[in-house]
Amino acid sequence: MERTRAKEDTAVVLDFLPNGYPFDTRPSHRKTAIVQAIGKNHFSLLELVPKKDIFLQPNAEIYIGDGKRDQIHHITGKLTIEKLTTTAKSEIEFVIKDLVKRNEARFVEFFNQSQPLTTRMHQLELLPGLGKKHMWEIVEERSDKPFASFSDIKKRVKLMPDPEKTIIRRIMAELSGKEKHRLFVDM
Repeated sequence: MERTRAKEDTAVVLDFLPNGYPFDTRPSHRKTAIVQAIGKNHFSLLELVPKKDIFLQPNAEIYIGDGKRDQIHHITGKLTIEKLTTTAKSEIEFVIKDLVKRNEARFVEFFNQSQPLTTRMHQLELLPGLGKKHMWEIVEERSDKPFASFSDIKKRVKLMPDPEKTIIRRIMAELSGKEKHRLFVDM
């Protein structure tokens, strides 16, 4: 199954480097400002170049889709988590937590709609802290009535690890590149 590359329309600033990267050896008049950001929908790590005289703060939401962009000149490309600055690395988990909290319905829907990957492995088992026992409890509970929220999942599934933290941990693991299957991140 060929996955189409997902395009981000909006991103959240992780770090803004008005003078470019410190390790860039070009003369200062040739350097460009750099923005490290994470996409709101597919959690893509992106390197962006802002328009001239634009100053961005961490956690600011910026439009990066097709059409007229007010703050971003162009997208340089995707980044790996290793290439993030120290500031960006310290911000990323807070930003992901906020995005998961604001899009709770999307992630609850994952619990309601997840399917088996193979005859022996289910998508739910890819979440940290969830094994076969939790997976079967979730499948049985959602067949009676779909889950409405993270708290609903936690209330109806015995000894369930915090679903919100579980999703955040999975997204961080996918960003690190250590996961074979991707549920939430498009790299």
